[in-house]
Amino acid sequence: MKTVSREQRNDMLLNQPVNKAIPRLAIPTIFTMLITTIYNMADTFFVSQIGTSASGAVGVIFSAMSIIQAIAFTIGMGSGANLSRCLGAGQEEEGRRYVSVGFFTAFGVGIVIAVLGLSCIDPLVRFLGATDTIAPYARDYATYIFYATPFQMCSFVLNNFLRFEGMATYGMIGMVVGGVLNMILDPILIFGCGMGTAGAAVATAISQVVSFCILLYMTNHRSDAISIRLKNFRPTLRMYGRILYTGLPSLGRQGIASVSNILLNITAGVHGDAAIAAMSIVGRCVMFINSSVIGFGQGFQPVCAFSYGAGRYTRVREAFWYCVKVTTCILVVLGVLALIFAEPVVTVFRRNDSDVINIGTLALRLQLITVPLWGFIVMSNMFTQSIGYGFSATVISVARQGLFLIPALLILPHVLGLLGIQCAQPVADSFAFVLAWLVVRGVLKRLKTMPDKA
Repeated sequence: MKTVSREQRNDMLLNQPVNKAIPRLAIPTIFTMLITTIYNMADTFFVSQIGTSASGAVGVIFSAMSIIQAIAFTIGMGSGANLSRCLGAGQEEEGRRYVSVGFFTAFGVGIVIAVLGLSCIDPLVRFLGATDTIAPYARDYATYIFYATPFQMCSFVLNNFLRFEGMATYGMIGMVVGGVLNMILDPILIFGCGMGTAGAAVATAISQVVSFCILLYMTNHRSDAISIRLKNFRPTLRMYGRILYTGLPSLGRQGIASVSNILLNITAGVHGDAAIAAMSIVGRCVMFINSSVIGFGQGFQPVCAFSYGAGRYTRVREAFWYCVKVTTCILVVLGVLALIFAEPVVTVFRRNDSDVINIGTLALRLQLITVPLWGFIVMSNMFTQSIGYGFSATVISVARQGLFLIPALLILPHVLGLLGIQCAQPVADSFAFVLAWLVVRGVLKRLKTMPDKA
């Protein structure tokens, strides 16, 4: 792999045309997101072959995994964005502190989550929406997920550091190797070793530890990357405040999505395990489409944060609108294809259960109606987060899967029954788009009045 100096990366982030710099950073992050999503789908696919209740278990525990990822992204995005802004402003020593504080904080929090999760695993799976038939499978799956939590959290944090330094390709290597390993181990452990749902979780845990080791090596053994050093772990309340303020949108986006997913499992559970399994499958399919947008946005964030830190505000606005246009085009194409093949896609996961197929097909098609809106919503969130508008970014991040989805799940099922559950997300998407437009319009106007620094 060709080595690029830090000076060359800085020049790319600050001076290369956005239609060249962003795709260069986005391609590896898109690939990383797609692989991560595919191995989540692989878990769902292989576990679904065991039975409908086992399939539902993956959907139930995914809520807990999302909360873990939300906390990891809060730390990773918060410290990573501050790192990028520090580098843009020429404050490298401060950036080094953010890297070490973010890493060691994530590992410590991961240990706490693992201990708490394992100590109260039975009531936890019930709280997440598991039925009597789903609970045993959910418990088996969750146990090994918690064992790997510290490594999973640090993997996300390390990947964010590399990405915000303009080295997304190195982050991609660690995540992709783990993802491919997970897909290989899934059938071996689930069926070959007879471990069932526990086998899927063990495969995921092993892959996360491997990713962690690769990413840590990339961070600490490349001269062009800022290394993690215990001596730089000098946290202050101000530093944690800036990390949380910048990273809070990630916690809002994924944390509130986890709450919505728990509520979705509870409301769907009224209609049986087939409804929970169907909505779990739809969630994975939708995540696959959305991962391309998130990956593109992650390529946009280093350019945005670095340029903002350097006072290049015109470039920030140009990069934002470029990303909105590109992601909207991508989503239209993917949405149309998925709409056409919705039934065959759902059938792949649970071929022998017509209830799962029927419920999932309609839910997927309804969600695809609002797919073109996701590009603007996601880019608005990442844009405001990258330039330090934490409150605006948090408002946007919680809108789609929280602020509007939770009321939709509480109201629509009482009016429309199962159909209300299936159409709750597209209704929430429509309102979230309007809110994102209102918030970002004000931020863009404010940026337009700020003169570029020389």
